[in-house]
Amino acid sequence: MSQRRGLVHIYTGDGKGKTCCALGLVLRAVGWGWKVLFVQFFKRESDPSGEKNTIRTYLKDVELIRGDQKHPVFQKGRADERAVRECVNALFTEAKRRLKQKEFHMVVLDEVMSAINGGYLGLEDVIEFVEKRPPSLEVILTGRDAPPELVKRADYVTEMLKIKHPFDEGIKARKGVEF
Repeated sequence: MSQRRGLVHIYTGDGKGKTCCALGLVLRAVGWGWKVLFVQFFKRESDPSGEKNTIRTYLKDVELIRGDQKHPVFQKGRADERAVRECVNALFTEAKRRLKQKEFHMVVLDEVMSAINGGYLGLEDVIEFVEKRPPSLEVILTGRDAPPELVKRADYVTEMLKIKHPFDEGIKARKGVEF
């Protein structure tokens, strides 16, 4: 890996586009031959997803890992909190393991803020990860309500502001746009 310094990016806020921004960076990185680890918390392997299809079909330099648990908000009171916590922690552990085993230029922890804010992953664990990462690793963190402690440690922080969203009018998530 080059001697360049990796930076930390945060995409947060209530607006749409946090994962899309991360994917844009992934595309740019892959275009320059970078290896990327993309971790999606709360997005199940079994769920349909345009981004999952694209990564697995076309982006050979991107390793995508997903779990088997949705966020409890989307489970309508049927969530097994213990299973969600175990899944989130297993994904985080697997990400750290892969980063030690193989050379990556970039890692995306998609919806990591939801994992932290929901109490499924410790803020201290994510801070330790950010602080002890390899110096050239670019780190992308997404999700609503980024904790100030992470914002302080980031080099880029972008907040997506929702002005208007079709979901507020009862329009469900659409294939090709929201997933």
